[in-house]
Amino acid sequence: MQFQKDGQCALGLNIPKGMGCREFVPGIEKFCSDPSDFVSVSQIIQMATFFGIRGGEMKKVKLVAAYEEKSRAKTSVM
Repeated sequence: MQFQKDGQCALGLNIPKGMGCREFVPGIEKFCSDPSDFVSVSQIIQMATFFGIRGGEMKKVKLVAAYEEKSRAKTSVM
């Protein structure tokens, strides 16, 4: 799902040889069903910690939240 035509992962994850870009579920919409509920990356990290997400999954949550924050900053500037 995050695999781009140029062979890169849209989330910026390194893709090992012989492996595809992994889809990460849940996405940001699972943490904030209403887009206006998203406040910051730290909010999402606190929610993920509360739900027991750790290790590699936490790294992915941080990437997804940072991507969402960056995309919202771009749209608010325009």
